[in-house]
Amino acid sequence: MTSRQTEKKQESELPPTAWAVLGLLSFPGERTGYELKKWADASLRFFYWAPAISQIYAELRRLEALGYAASRRSGPEEPRAKRRYAITGTGRAALAAWADGSGDAGPPVLKHPLVLRVWLGHLADPDRLRARVADHIARTSGELKEVRDALARTEGVAQWAHPHVALRWSERQHLAELELAEAMLADLDGLSTAPRQH
Repeated sequence: MTSRQTEKKQESELPPTAWAVLGLLSFPGERTGYELKKWADASLRFFYWAPAISQIYAELRRLEALGYAASRRSGPEEPRAKRRYAITGTGRAALAAWADGSGDAGPPVLKHPLVLRVWLGHLADPDRLRARVADHIARTSGELKEVRDALARTEGVAQWAHPHVALRWSERQHLAELELAEAMLADLDGLSTAPRQH
């Protein structure tokens, strides 16, 4: 296998997290790994997930090795030297090809820990289980506020038009999650009034 074939194989096997990190770099400006983590926490986590800082740095190293990202050390004017990253022309072309690529994007992966707990509800204290659902409703309401705050920051800014669309989807998803959780709580309340089977 030639070095170019090896490189092509590496490109095709990049995990979605690598593409997400490269995507964060595709917007104007240079960013540190820490800034990318903060941005992922304020955007990606609402519809994909926010990678750990260690994952971000691992992906940045991989992207730099492939020539998709470049970094530079900050100057002496900063108290501590920082490495700032930017997407390269090669990286932008690869990201555009991946984002616009043919084929199915794949099904969403749903891992809902609360629903798993409810599924095992026959082993749980009913009041504690209902309290978990109520806590989930409160947490989801808080996350909905954060999504709406992020939406407000992208409103009317041309370069954030597509992230705005993704955040609008996330707003709707959180509203649907609230509706589903409230229905689940009503279902659990119905179980508590149903006669027990012996």
